[in-house]
Amino acid sequence: MSQRSRTSPSGSATALNEAYDTALLDLDGVVYAGGEAIAHAVESLGTARDAGMRLAYVTNNALRTPDTVAEHLTELGAPAVREDVITSAQAVSRLIAEQLPQGSKVLVIGGEGLRVALRERGLEPVESAADGPDAVVQGYGGPDLAWGRFAEACYAINRGVPWFASNTDLTIPSARGIMPGNGAAVEVVRIGTGAEPQVAGKPLPPMHRETILRTGAERPLVVGDRLDTDIEGAFNGGVDSLLVLTGVTDAAQLLAAEPRHRPTYVDADLRGMLTGQPDVATVGDGFGCGGWTASVSGNALVLDGDGAALDGLRALCAAAWTDAGDGTCALDAGKALARLGL
Repeated sequence: MSQRSRTSPSGSATALNEAYDTALLDLDGVVYAGGEAIAHAVESLGTARDAGMRLAYVTNNALRTPDTVAEHLTELGAPAVREDVITSAQAVSRLIAEQLPQGSKVLVIGGEGLRVALRERGLEPVESAADGPDAVVQGYGGPDLAWGRFAEACYAINRGVPWFASNTDLTIPSARGIMPGNGAAVEVVRIGTGAEPQVAGKPLPPMHRETILRTGAERPLVVGDRLDTDIEGAFNGGVDSLLVLTGVTDAAQLLAAEPRHRPTYVDADLRGMLTGQPDVATVGDGFGCGGWTASVSGNALVLDGDGAALDGLRALCAAAWTDAGDGTCALDAGKALARLGL
């Protein structure tokens, strides 16, 4: 089934780590949250790698360098070296380098990850609009990024300097909950300038291109927790995806997903990489998976049967996405999800 006609999660008789050569893994909400490993993540990653799957850690967070990310993953017990890490800082630096000559000055509104990536492309990071920058790049700078940094960006952009952003994720997960991401900071500069940045990160093509260039993946599987970055990025790249429910996306949001946000597979966590995926079949006027059958009655999704909660969710996705077609499902799913404990 093509990415553009998906009306249900797909099944796979083969374990996903055998069906795909490379896992393009998001980090926040997939491998860790708030710096701590998510349950089952480390063991699943080690098993997948030992079985021959390449692991590539693909993050929109431009704050940390690949070395720092790899070191953190290693501390958690996950297999990683710096070459396994692909960041939006790398993607946006390539984008800038393709448009500006070597040695160009770039005003950095963000952290060390951006500075390292710019230097790797032969660009010179600077800290002030008074330094005569040829471009501005904005990436996540952490909770302590000073307000004055946004003013520096506005001064330069309002003089006509081109503006780039690593990504526009509005939120980012943390140990204490959801907090503002780089997209929220980009909005501050947009308000101050009326300008629009060129964006590199997921779900846009520059990030997917950076990932494929660095990994050489031939049969990649995108693994993520966000519909609007990870899953949409896979859709834009024409590759398959696995949504794990360990991050920001909940079951109700999944049922309401429009076509570009519908994953190929759905599972609870990264253990889903190590197994096949059950088929969703047409059953009368509804859709069956495991012991569950989902259908539409009036303005609501209805669930009958019993079994594993994820199988029920997969059946509900088929009913919701089929009813929505190319739009967003507006059916009431409250009672059906309550039956699944979701």
